[in-house]
Amino acid sequence: MKKAITVTMNPSLDKTITIDKLIPYGLNRVKSSRLDPGGKGINVAKVLESFKVDTLISGLIAGEQGKTLKGFLQQSGMNFSFLEIAGDTRTNIKLVDVSENKTTEINENGFSVSPQSLEQYKEMFRAQLEDVSLAVLAGSLPPGIPADFYAECIEIAKSNGVLTILDADGEPLKAGIKAVPYAVKPNIHELEAITGRRFQSKNEVLAAAKELLAAGIEIVIVSMGADGAIVADKNEAFAVESWDADIKSTVGAGDSMVGSLAYAILSGKSLYDIAKITTAAGTVTASKEGTQICTMSEVIESLDKVTVKIL
Repeated sequence: MKKAITVTMNPSLDKTITIDKLIPYGLNRVKSSRLDPGGKGINVAKVLESFKVDTLISGLIAGEQGKTLKGFLQQSGMNFSFLEIAGDTRTNIKLVDVSENKTTEINENGFSVSPQSLEQYKEMFRAQLEDVSLAVLAGSLPPGIPADFYAECIEIAKSNGVLTILDADGEPLKAGIKAVPYAVKPNIHELEAITGRRFQSKNEVLAAAKELLAAGIEIVIVSMGADGAIVADKNEAFAVESWDADIKSTVGAGDSMVGSLAYAILSGKSLYDIAKITTAAGTVTASKEGTQICTMSEVIESLDKVTVKIL
């Protein structure tokens, strides 16, 4: 299997707090809590590791919380190489309301990145691409990193013959698309934001996806929550629906789709198989509590539950 790299510029320690019922502005007693390394690129790497893909986690890290995060990654046996900078790694709170099966997320902005640190990281990223076949660029950018950063990374990767998957939102997504990554996975709200349109049907979502394909992107996956996903390339398009799963937490579901997409691309899977694998991965993760993610065996066992329709 070929090698992958995931970029996490704004990692976090994710504290998941479970309560019986959320009382806004009142006293809430904790039922249970757990601490996990977080950040979209790290979550994607967890999925890739489960799918037996040799993966390097790259990005920035800072302070005592950064040391704690690296300790978690070392314990799990994951490969990582961070550039250490000034400041401290952020903490994100995931507040799970058991009575409603809903999660409230409270995310810090993260450390501030100096221009010198950013240039240093770009050189490190370029060196890390040796022997890498695919790079995943995912998640928010901390203060100090311009919106076109992912676009620059895509250009660097292309110059080294490395495929890229972009999973971002807002201006970083908009700028990154202009650099033409190999694949993108916006959710429907992110796609609406960058196109300035509200979609009323799957055909409208598909039309927007085709605009991205016409710009040179090879694979577009638009996740739509309970409404499934649209998966398209230049030759085919599918509407994909998952089974009636018991949804416990959507945290990491999108990252699981991206991780399984990376695996499928590296494995040379067809678009039909990509549609099934990514939807199964997202649904399995959503059926787990807190920040837990799918495993390869769980995804394989769930493939037959996914419905794929040709558009």
